Amino acid sequence: MSASVQAGRYGSGHTVRRIEDPALVAGQGQYTDDLSRTGQTHIAFLRSPYAHARILSVDASGALAMPGVLAVFSGADLVQAGVKSISVPVPFPRPDGKPGVTAPRYALAHELVRYVGEAVAAVVAETREAATNACDSVMVDYEDLPCVVDAIQAMRPGAPALCPGAPDNIAAEMRHGDAAATAEAFKRAAHTVAVDIVNQRVAPSPIEPRVVLAELEPGSARIVITLSSQMPTSVRDGIAGALPGLTPQQVRVRVGDVGGGFGMKTGLYPEDVVVAHAARTLKRPVKWCSQRIEEFQASTHGRDLTSHAEMALDANGKVLALRVRSIANVGAYATPTAVVIPLMVGPWVTTSVYDIPTIALHLTAVMSNTMPIGAYRGAGRPEAIYITERLMDAAAREMKLDPAELRRRNLIRPEQMPYTNPMAQVYDCGEFEKILDQGLALADWNGFDARRAESTKRGKLRGRGVSTFLEWTGGNALTEQVTVNVLPEGIIELTSATQAMGQGIATSYAQLAVDVFGVSIDRIRVLQGAAARRCKSRPSAPSSMRSRSLPTRSKHRRTTSNIATAASTSSAPTSASACSISPSVKAIHGFASKPRPARARRAGPTRVMSARSRSTRRAASSRSSPTHRSATSAAS
Repeated sequence: MSASVQAGRYGSGHTVRRIEDPALVAGQGQYTDDLSRTGQTHIAFLRSPYAHARILSVDASGALAMPGVLAVFSGADLVQAGVKSISVPVPFPRPDGKPGVTAPRYALAHELVRYVGEAVAAVVAETREAATNACDSVMVDYEDLPCVVDAIQAMRPGAPALCPGAPDNIAAEMRHGDAAATAEAFKRAAHTVAVDIVNQRVAPSPIEPRVVLAELEPGSARIVITLSSQMPTSVRDGIAGALPGLTPQQVRVRVGDVGGGFGMKTGLYPEDVVVAHAARTLKRPVKWCSQRIEEFQASTHGRDLTSHAEMALDANGKVLALRVRSIANVGAYATPTAVVIPLMVGPWVTTSVYDIPTIALHLTAVMSNTMPIGAYRGAGRPEAIYITERLMDAAAREMKLDPAELRRRNLIRPEQMPYTNPMAQVYDCGEFEKILDQGLALADWNGFDARRAESTKRGKLRGRGVSTFLEWTGGNALTEQVTVNVLPEGIIELTSATQAMGQGIATSYAQLAVDVFGVSIDRIRVLQGAAARRCKSRPSAPSSMRSRSLPTRSKHRRTTSNIATAASTSSAPTSASACSISPSVKAIHGFASKPRPARARRAGPTRVMSARSRSTRRAASSRSSPTHRSATSAAS
């Protein structure tokens, strides 16, 4: 991109060229697999062909005898070395009131495998090819066990149990709303409709598969992990918790360019722990680059929700109540993310942009012999919205109403703001009918009959559909910080553990800084994924859990105001002239440069502030309640 492109001094609200793109389009992106260290080794994983089996033995002698092979690790080896289970307590109760449960999960399967693709052994060799080939020489003796892959079948008596603590395979269960009030609303309803819905399981497929590089920092006990991730802080804490003798301060996680994540690169994966353990054991750099077929087997899947949903309406089409019974297949291991998505995150937006006074939700998270579920492409909100929209269409057919008109009659009105939905989530603003009208106009909704008649003459079928969407965008659950420093040389440096995945976070940060400090954009430096630098101030920062990481609306204004207040005491230079985006504009990631040496303190640098930014979503109101992003889609 040419340095003469004009960005303007204004950041937010004005069109600018993304500052991330010049390096990427010039082939100067820095992805983890581009890195090669002196003495670097490679690791490959042997994965289970069974959905459920007991591991009787692992014989690595054949693999160890092959050229270039340095080590072979099994689950038993890791346990003997003190590597801990990576399971985390389930944050919701079971139906009997006892704490939620999950099977213990190890970085390499120990004693049992619970899904096809679970890693059973790891081979480290001088080359990637040697490691991959040697996996075929690792002999594993399995005892095949009965398995269950359907969540509803997994709950039935006699189904194979994934762990002793849950003989019915129920990891956790939640109920929301008022069941009695909902039942009463159904009794007095003029119309009721019901639908059975399956939100199918989806598998991830980013352009860049997961890559992990682990190495020891010379002269210290610190381990450096470079990987393609959305949540470097979570990886840091997870590795420190799993490997013996490590603290978070001894784990440095660096992230460069990320070729797509969409949620599936959040948090700790078993392979991250194994690669780190191998590097510590061999005292050499170890790299793993997942193959695409591995990603289908070993990266967290999404959705897999089966629901029976009902809606009650009065004679005028006003929705009185919503009732949903959902079974979520969370896979072989009930991770907190897998459970919170169907039991809490999705329910937060179940009523969407509609004024629905009463709900009754009965939600169950069930384990099965499948890959665990995680955050991927929407993480609960698409499932919840899809249920409500299907019910709206069913009700429109029942009442012989235009589906857009039925939706209009139930939209939350601007004068109802701030609006609290039945899940106690507060919408601070929204003009939903205006958005609906815009969508209908763009789709020429009222001209559909003429288009259908013309299609019929040509022997073609034509249909149309309309849907609305409301997305919970951070709210009161996940927070992140942006630390702003004014450096002596006049550079405004913004540091955060939020992580870009191609969505332009660095440009957004730079736009805000241009607005506040009144400097040209080439004086802005953005550092992301800097987990090690932020360890002391934010030991459990969530980074970028999904595809958006910046707030908008009321929270946006409040954050900008905080920066402006702090800026009034800084010594940052200002400029009244328009600026251009030049190649010197920095969007720096975790490993974009060598570790920065400690800088002697001197007069000039001013630590401006730590502006709280909603990680992973956009927007929260000044009441610390979630603002929501809404949209209407109409097609014909």
